[in-house]
Amino acid sequence: MPIPATTTGPRPLPAPRRQTAAHRVAVLAYPGMSGFETGIVTEVFGLARPEFDLDWYDLVLCAEQPGPVPVVGGASLHTPYGLAELATARTVIVPGVPDVTADPSPELTTALRQAHQRGARIMSICSGAFALAGAGLLDGRRATTHWRYAELLARRYPRVEVDADVLYLDDGDLLTSAGSAAGLDLCVHVIRRDHGAAVANAVARRLVIPPHRDGGQAQFVETPVAADPDDDRIAGSIDWALAHLAEPLNVAQLAGRAHMSSRTYLRHFARATGTSPIRWLIDQRIRASLALLEETDAPVEQVARAVGFDTPVTYRHHFGRVMLTSPSAYRRAFRTGVGQRA
Repeated sequence: MPIPATTTGPRPLPAPRRQTAAHRVAVLAYPGMSGFETGIVTEVFGLARPEFDLDWYDLVLCAEQPGPVPVVGGASLHTPYGLAELATARTVIVPGVPDVTADPSPELTTALRQAHQRGARIMSICSGAFALAGAGLLDGRRATTHWRYAELLARRYPRVEVDADVLYLDDGDLLTSAGSAAGLDLCVHVIRRDHGAAVANAVARRLVIPPHRDGGQAQFVETPVAADPDDDRIAGSIDWALAHLAEPLNVAQLAGRAHMSSRTYLRHFARATGTSPIRWLIDQRIRASLALLEETDAPVEQVARAVGFDTPVTYRHHFGRVMLTSPSAYRRAFRTGVGQRA
């Protein structure tokens, strides 16, 4: 049974805003790429979402040279779009690079810089961070990439603050994610930024993934330790906790659900998720409260109780730590942004 596992160090979420078809998402296609990373972006941003009363995104695949692009497996992807379209998009996604030891081409560097200067949102998946770093966009900024490449990224681009522990990082106009599957986490996060928790959760359900995973890359790094046979019991306790967030919960209860001692449970939980049970519970409660702030007029005190916090003071404290803003300010920003059209 898969263990819910993620993370980021969240920045304040910009006010969600209703999109128009003019919000173009451009994805870089490059020779030798795997179709998976491009497929992630296509699935999230490219499919029509008639179930939402929203104007969805306009997705285009762009290549340095329009035409056929060879991909893994001997197939070719054909696109009429080039770097001119990429440079003028509102969101630009680089899903990888063909060689992490090589610099991006001058043409790609120029297109990325032009997009950034225009105010576009620039995203990378996995090794795509090397293209952003090579274009100088990540100088003095925090970024992540796949744990296998993190040391190389830091060595090649010492002005980049590389964080190899997270699944993705949102640094405002520059967003980077770790390995390929972490690109899904980042894309769902972007949906939350643009459209709010309810839409992001619905998209995640369509993808059959959790809307937010806790933990970091550390749990996926190769180690000589054998697979933990108790992971299923940890996963079961997590599922139970998610269904009972509004109730008082502690480590002893969670350990009991997993049929472990508290000490054993703490050790296995940390190894499975990359965080502690209490930290995980707090983060899950904060995430659960976002939809209540966005979709209801319930007082903050009532929201706090509904997601399991003892007092509003405790809720506000942890909300500020996780979201870097207050519940009331988050609600005001969301309500202001929802009524605006880009």
